[in-house]
Amino acid sequence: MVFDVVISGAGPNGLMLACELALAGVRPLVLEPRTGPSAEQRANGMVGQVIRLLDRRGLYEPLIGEKPSPAQQFMFAAFPLPLHQLADNPVYIVMVPQQKIEAMLAARAAELGVTIRHGHSLIGMEQKDDRVLIDADGPEGNYRIEARYLVGADGGKSITRKLAGIGFPGVTTDRTISRTAHVTVPASMRDPVTGGLRVPGYGVIPPFLHHRTERGLIAYAPFPDGRTLLSVNTADLPAPDADLTLTELQDALAHVLGGIEVPLTPPAGDGPHLLRRLAGGNTRLAERYRDGRVLLVGDAAHVHSAMGGPGLNLGLQDAVNLGWKLAATVRGWAPDGLLDTYETERRPAGERVTMHTLAQRALVGPGPEVTALRTLFAELLGEPAVLERIASLIAGSDFRYDLGDSTSPLVGRFAPEIGPESRTGRPLLVDSTGSLTGVAEPWRDRVDVIPGERSMLVRPDNYVAWASGDAGSLREALGRWFGAPAAVA
Repeated sequence: MVFDVVISGAGPNGLMLACELALAGVRPLVLEPRTGPSAEQRANGMVGQVIRLLDRRGLYEPLIGEKPSPAQQFMFAAFPLPLHQLADNPVYIVMVPQQKIEAMLAARAAELGVTIRHGHSLIGMEQKDDRVLIDADGPEGNYRIEARYLVGADGGKSITRKLAGIGFPGVTTDRTISRTAHVTVPASMRDPVTGGLRVPGYGVIPPFLHHRTERGLIAYAPFPDGRTLLSVNTADLPAPDADLTLTELQDALAHVLGGIEVPLTPPAGDGPHLLRRLAGGNTRLAERYRDGRVLLVGDAAHVHSAMGGPGLNLGLQDAVNLGWKLAATVRGWAPDGLLDTYETERRPAGERVTMHTLAQRALVGPGPEVTALRTLFAELLGEPAVLERIASLIAGSDFRYDLGDSTSPLVGRFAPEIGPESRTGRPLLVDSTGSLTGVAEPWRDRVDVIPGERSMLVRPDNYVAWASGDAGSLREALGRWFGAPAAVA
């Protein structure tokens, strides 16, 4: 049996890709080394327009129980951002642990008939002209799979990327040490107004925002479920060879606060509880996202600082961009070069995220010279245009795909709200005139026509491919993105 697509990794990005492929009529096989849900503490939420994308797929309400709305405030390089001042606020935030996101996506994948082999790992592969020979390891030993395509969604240490020989250049920094743990702080230190941590002799450390001093960085997160996560980053405080302890974390916090101590005790309730020390960090971008029949998504293609929470916004949109293009290629109607547009569209998005996360790391560094730079940056953030620019950068809404010549500002951007039809994952032609159905008739097997306030052609990843042009330009866009008309396909 030859599988159409094998995905290595059942994290959020691999599961999202599996769901997108299944929506488009391709049933992938997913290999996942873990035998059950991970106990490792990873992302604590999502930031950016991926939240709107999940909502359009009908996946947000099952996760949260309500419709998404823009955040009133957020942060950039430990600067508080008064997002409520923006007339059109693009920043959406949801605080939910990655384990819950994975569980939701796994349930959706099961509904769509996706097969996930838990306890199975990719260990080798060889590319042929028309397929990939995949060596896997499972509970009963090694075996071989044949697939038309292999996708690596297997994280920053991706075995898929290494087997494909794809370089992973970037920047490694070993100056900082991050100490993070679930803790309990005295109830008397919880500020009743802000929800922050009130430290006598220092002031209030705000919740869910990075807080910088000239000695380091603090993140205090009292989650609604009762868990409290504390993270302290330092640049000049060496770590012992032993595992992290609460005493070491408490000492690091006192160092950043200029000698003021905060009593920390172990967290209450059942675990798993995080107690982790990380030295240094990586910012890396794959040299290419595709090598023949092998492709990369998410952290397999890019790693960067978690500051600002851009990881899932970037990775999940990789998956949605790739899903429909790979499905179209497998099903035989993809126009020439469609699969190559995955890299040409998403790698620049990865470059932009690695750029601004590196910039944020520089802006939260220690020392008086950084403090001077922050004073200037704070003045700039007082300008409404700068605040709007930074908000769009965080959300990822400032990024525009080059989708061909067009005078419409909509083309290449995330589409305005469409309606429940976007849950299908099919291309949509929104017709405000009632005259476009005939133009799209030859593509009726691939494109649905729906009424709406403005005419536009929306790709399955919710980006606009055409808007308010003439019939000739619409036909050109239909052919460019969705292949030849059915009569000659």
